[in-house]
Amino acid sequence: MARRPLIRTELPGPKAKAIVEEGEAWTSPSYTRDYPLVAAKGEGAWIIDPDGNEFLDMTAGIAVTSTGHCHPEIVKVIQDQAANLIHMSGTDFYYPVQGALARELAKRVPIKGGDVRVYFGNSGTEANEAAMKLARWYTGRPNFIAFLGAFHGRTMGALSLTASKPRQKERFAPFVPGVYHAYYPDAYREGSAEVALKRAIATLDDLFATVLPAEEVAGIFVEPIQGEGGYVLPPDAFLKHLRALCDKHGMLLIFDEVQSGMGRTGKLWACEHSGVQPDILTSAKGIASGLPLSAMFATSKVMSWPPGAHASTFGGNPIACATALKTIELLEREYIANAAKVGAFMLERLKQKVGHLPMVGDVRGRGLMIGVEIVLDKTTRARNPDLRNQLVMDAFAKGLLILGAGRNTIRFCPSLTVTEDEAAVAVDVFAELLESR
Repeated sequence: MARRPLIRTELPGPKAKAIVEEGEAWTSPSYTRDYPLVAAKGEGAWIIDPDGNEFLDMTAGIAVTSTGHCHPEIVKVIQDQAANLIHMSGTDFYYPVQGALARELAKRVPIKGGDVRVYFGNSGTEANEAAMKLARWYTGRPNFIAFLGAFHGRTMGALSLTASKPRQKERFAPFVPGVYHAYYPDAYREGSAEVALKRAIATLDDLFATVLPAEEVAGIFVEPIQGEGGYVLPPDAFLKHLRALCDKHGMLLIFDEVQSGMGRTGKLWACEHSGVQPDILTSAKGIASGLPLSAMFATSKVMSWPPGAHASTFGGNPIACATALKTIELLEREYIANAAKVGAFMLERLKQKVGHLPMVGDVRGRGLMIGVEIVLDKTTRARNPDLRNQLVMDAFAKGLLILGAGRNTIRFCPSLTVTEDEAAVAVDVFAELLESR
């Protein structure tokens, strides 16, 4: 019989409650904690709290623990590397695992033109900041295009690109100048992929025709699948159109694969589904199975800035690099294939179990990057963020960990190790919650 969530106490339980209270007293109130989960132990797709409650995790620490919580091979490589070298700043010195990781990643990233170089940071927002700086440095141009619904990070440059929630920008202006936002094609919201694509192209055309000279644009930042924006899959023709625009006007096409990369969609990189190659690509989250690491990739021609132009004390830490090497090995051995297989199973099961329900507007996804859009009415497609938020809380009470994305979507982004049995349990618990309303 498949393992199911097990709730032994009220939530949070007494031990967890004490930890929550301590955290609330001492940590920044800016943290976005949707429910009072306290993680004491992780194993695969499961989280156990201090009171012994067992949760089925469909969040993977926000799409980070690609090889599951505490995979034994990951744990061993962390222990082995920590016993030899913990830190020596790879931007000032050399150590074996950083160069080895750069080589292995460069061989696998589909950058247009090949001959790839790698810049290492610690987080997705750092990778995108580096990409912004490199694009300006290489092109000598000041401006960027990003998209409504986008999330590229919260540091000032990346935040200037971000356009997913007003709260993220409230009282932080002025932002980095020269960022313009266009419409990201949403087939469900527009009624068809064709209509959405036409609208997206038209908004770009309007930018160039009114306020933004194309020859002054350094690059176009885009997520091949929008993450925080609601797990929105654009038509493949959209990315192809962006590639053609960039080629025509000398702009750099920059793919943010912080959430969609590292096997989550059933391919190592989400852009591989469309066949479109960017000039720059950024990665983080699942790259090192939970350790802080990010990377920014470009050709050696583009990444030709001089020493001191950009660096990071902690970027490419030895333990994180060793873990990333093992992560790549595990992903290619079995977990990318598993993401494709179990993702297809989970998507179909969600469509069968909840797709017909009146509050479900759309079920969409690729691999283990799946979104369920919650609406007031199927006909009008009016968003229902209140119900979405309540469902996230109700799922927690039942031992299922899920998160919102965008204004009214629920995301399923489990570790790539998740089994069909675990996926089935997650969908069934979720379906029971919806059917009970």
